[in-house]
Amino acid sequence: MDLDAVRTFVTAAETGRLQDAATTLSVTQQAVSKRVAALEKELAVRLFTRTPRGVRLTIDGQAFLPHARALLDTAERAMASVRPGSRALRVDVIGRRLGPAALLRGFHRACPEVELDVVTLFDAKEALAAIRSGTIDASFRAVTVPARRLPDGIDAVTVPARRLPDGIDAARVHDEPVQLLTGPRHALATARAVTPAQLAGHRIWMPGLVAGTEWASYYDEFATEFGLTIEATGPDFGTDPLLDTIADSPQLATLVGEQTRMVWPTDQDLRRITLRDPVPVYPHSLIWRSDNPHPALARLRTYLDGAGPRHPHAETWAPHWAR
Repeated sequence: MDLDAVRTFVTAAETGRLQDAATTLSVTQQAVSKRVAALEKELAVRLFTRTPRGVRLTIDGQAFLPHARALLDTAERAMASVRPGSRALRVDVIGRRLGPAALLRGFHRACPEVELDVVTLFDAKEALAAIRSGTIDASFRAVTVPARRLPDGIDAVTVPARRLPDGIDAARVHDEPVQLLTGPRHALATARAVTPAQLAGHRIWMPGLVAGTEWASYYDEFATEFGLTIEATGPDFGTDPLLDTIADSPQLATLVGEQTRMVWPTDQDLRRITLRDPVPVYPHSLIWRSDNPHPALARLRTYLDGAGPRHPHAETWAPHWAR
């Protein structure tokens, strides 16, 4: 049903004159007459009786009027639901305990009036697909591009992160330091800080690494750079079983982001140990569609420009695709 015709009918019913309806709608009286006639033809009833003084609703017109008003109200609500700024900003944070979730919580505290819809998608490939399809507005990711094979026998390399699909923008918004997590009997448990190179020879266990993901790409290059072996063996049963194993082991340790939220029983006595010289940082970027008009997206980007802690006086390390 033509909503312009329905709106014209309602306006004519309220004003009682086609000319007055035309003035209200900023169209000609001829356009009003054509719209009403088309609607009457579609409904197969007469909606108005023409009189010297204007128009008067027929019985069918009186029956149709409340439904026509309800139809216009529904259409307005439908349009308002997707009008820029009227719906929640939908953002993917990878995991609710991880650093990006902390960044988004900070934004919510700074801008509590902005409605947020927080989701967690699996990897960058899924997040990019969701951004391109419009099912989310933005995602926090370490932006990588899968390795490609170069000609003439040259080894495969990871191409720069800036090579994103057309229409997708990204900005690096936060470098999160990576820390060592050990149990109380681990050889490094009493250290206040260690270098990444000192981890060589120690068993680093990260069962959550999944080949092909951006975080696996990060830790693969980290291990290669500093001569480490990172084990991803065994099923990933989640955070609590991982902490139980680390707490009881004198050999196993794991790596976590500085802002990753973890709570453990006091008797586990787990230790977060700073890594430095250099400080390995996980490079979080915000990704979004270039043509996304949501005003809260611009506010989030402005907030992130100055929100994340920097490390101006520390030597840092990041993968070559994030430099």
